Amino acid sequence: MSSKQRPKEGQGAEPASHRPLRNAATLLVLLAGCSTPPKTQAPPVPTPVAAPKPPAVEAKPPAPAAPPPHVAVGPKLPPPGPVRNHDELRRQAAQRLMVANPDRVYGGVVPPILLAIPVLEVELHADGSIKKVDVLRRPGQAPETLQMAIDALHRAAPFGDVSRLPRPWKFSETFLFNNERRFKPRTLDI
Repeated sequence: MSSKQRPKEGQGAEPASHRPLRNAATLLVLLAGCSTPPKTQAPPVPTPVAAPKPPAVEAKPPAPAAPPPHVAVGPKLPPPGPVRNHDELRRQAAQRLMVANPDRVYGGVVPPILLAIPVLEVELHADGSIKKVDVLRRPGQAPETLQMAIDALHRAAPFGDVSRLPRPWKFSETFLFNNERRFKPRTLDI
């Protein structure tokens, strides 16, 4: 048989009518090999029954932040008054510093020579509690006065509702320490 001759029907060749079926079967086998195996269906998960909701509780504003554990608690302070601007906030903060730290402050005239002058910037939450304290000036001598000033701020907080003031809710205070390591907020001398 030459290469150009085809076997006749009935002599070992498939009938012409079977060629489309063979082509379709080959195509199905190829496509079946490309598909992902059938997923087995997991048993249905029971739907949880919703528990009855507890009665609604009125949301309370967050309590003012408590002073850090190393800060001794001073006398009980009256609630801070309302403040209308940043100057009133600074003045009220200075007054609260004096009341909250009676054995750590001095009044009257500032001595001509001071032991240390730390300067702090205080950022507040809307309720007047302390959010962050940044050091603007570290004292050159008596470095412990820096921590004394930070602790004094925490004892005097909160400083009043500042939510109606324009942001940022910050103020700075200069602490004038005398030789007895007592301070006076500079704001009270302005």
